[in-house]
Amino acid sequence: MNARPLIAICGTTGVGKSKLSIELALALANSRGTQKHGWHGARIINADSMQVYTGMDIITNKVPESEQQGVEHLLMSFKNPGEQYVVGEWVSDAVREINETHAQHKIPIVVGGTSYWIQHLLFPDRLATTSRPSDRPAEHTQLPHEMAQYVSKLPPELQSLLHDLPEEPPDASVDSRSAFSLYNLLKDLDPAAASRWHWKDTRKVLRSLEIIKETGRKPSDIWNEQSGNVMKPRYRTLCFWLFAEPSALNPRLDARVDDMIKQGLLDEINSLQKIATAGYSPFTDSQYRLSSPSPVDYTLGIYQAIGYKEFHDYLNSSNPTEASFKEAIDRMKLSTRQYAQRQVKWIRNKLLPAVYATQVTDKSSITAYLLDASRVDATWNSNVRDKGEQIMHDFLEGNSLPDPFSLSEIARIMLTVQDRPTRPTARRKVICPVCTTKDNEPVMIEEGEQWEIHRKTRAHKYMATREARWAEVAKWKRIKEERKAREAESRAVQS
Repeated sequence: MNARPLIAICGTTGVGKSKLSIELALALANSRGTQKHGWHGARIINADSMQVYTGMDIITNKVPESEQQGVEHLLMSFKNPGEQYVVGEWVSDAVREINETHAQHKIPIVVGGTSYWIQHLLFPDRLATTSRPSDRPAEHTQLPHEMAQYVSKLPPELQSLLHDLPEEPPDASVDSRSAFSLYNLLKDLDPAAASRWHWKDTRKVLRSLEIIKETGRKPSDIWNEQSGNVMKPRYRTLCFWLFAEPSALNPRLDARVDDMIKQGLLDEINSLQKIATAGYSPFTDSQYRLSSPSPVDYTLGIYQAIGYKEFHDYLNSSNPTEASFKEAIDRMKLSTRQYAQRQVKWIRNKLLPAVYATQVTDKSSITAYLLDASRVDATWNSNVRDKGEQIMHDFLEGNSLPDPFSLSEIARIMLTVQDRPTRPTARRKVICPVCTTKDNEPVMIEEGEQWEIHRKTRAHKYMATREARWAEVAKWKRIKEERKAREAESRAVQS
C-alpha cells in the first residue's frame, strides 16, 4: 500500500458530491499553517464516466467553472462525445494525476458517481489488463495447447470469429445476431467469464475475448488468481459515501431534470445528434471516427448519458406534441431515479464488501464513512461539511477516527451489509426461459436478489401465466390426439 493519502467521495447522482469535494479542498487550502499534516490544498479528480467528455455540461451536470472556486478539476472535458474511455484507461490517467498532486503537497480528492471506476482505482490488480487499445500488440499471443484444444472444438464459424474479432463491439440493439455470436464464442471458451456478462454488454464480452487472444488464458482464471490475493488498497484512503434517503432525493432529482431543461438540455441533445450523424465535434473543431454513426449506438461514450436516449424520439418526431414532450421528461426522471438506485446497490454490494475485506488484515488502510445528505437546508453544514472536514483533518493528522457506524442511524443501517463474495466470477447471470421469446435474444438476469426481483415483476408473471396456459393447451391437445389414436386402433382391430 502506498502510504500517501487519498480522499474518495462517492454516492448517487444529485446528492452533492461535487459540493462537498470543493468544500473539503477549500478547507485544506485555508488550513495551511494551522494543521500539522503539511498538506496544503487539494486537486479534484473526476470519477464520473460522463463528465470526461467535452462540452455537454448540462446533460452531465458538470460544476460550472464559476462555482469551482478556484479548485483545480482534473480528467474532465477531455474526450470527444463518441469516444470510448474504459475503466483501465481512467485508472492509469487517475494514478498519474494523483502522483502529480502528491508531488505538489496537495491531497487528491477523487469524486464521482461511477463507483466502479473508484473501486478499481482503490484496489489495484483487479482488472485482467489495463492496456489501452493502442498498446495492444499487432500479433496476438500464440494460444497454449489447452486453449488451442478448446478452439479446435469450436464450430467453424466461431473459429473464424475468434480469428477475426471486430475492432469495435457491435450494437446489440441493432445487430443482435453478431452480439449473441460473440457471447456464444466466449461461453464456449470460458463459461465462467460469459456468465458474468449480459450478452448485450458487447464491450465487456469483446474485451474478454481479446484477453484470451492476448494472453492465451481464460479471463476467469486471471480474475480468480487476482481475487485470491489479499486485497490491499493502492493508497491510504478515506472514503466518504454521500447518501440521501430516496424520499428526500427523488424530488430533488425530478426538480433537477426540470432545471436542466430550462438551462438548455434540448439544445445539447440536438448538438449530440449532429455529432452522431456527422462525426463532427463543434467543441474541438475536429473530425473523429464514431464506431456506428447511424443509427446511434447508445452504449458508446456520452450517448449513455441519461436524457439523450429519452428525448431522441421526441426530437426526431415529424410531429412533436406537448404530450410526447412530457412523456420524454417523465422517462428521464424515471431513468435518473433508477440510476440512483443502482448506484446505491453497487456501493453496498461491491464497494463496501471490498473495503471490509481489506480491513480484516489492515484496519487503517481504508475507512468508509456515510454522511447523511438527505436534507440540503442549514443542516448540510452540520451533517455533511463539518463532519467531513473534521474526519478529514483527523485522518491526515493520524488521529484516532470515530466509529463509522456511530455518525448517524442511517449510517449504521446502510453501512451494515451482508457478507458478499468479492470474487468477480462469483456474480453470475442466467437466462430466464420463461421470458425468452427469441433464441438469439435471451433475457438474462443476475442470480440472487435480482433474480428474485425479476420473478415478482408483472412482465415475468404474465409470461409465466401464458406459458402455463400454452402448456395446458398442449397437454389437452396431446391427450385428444392420443385418444383419437386409440379409437382408430380399436376400429382397426374390430374390422
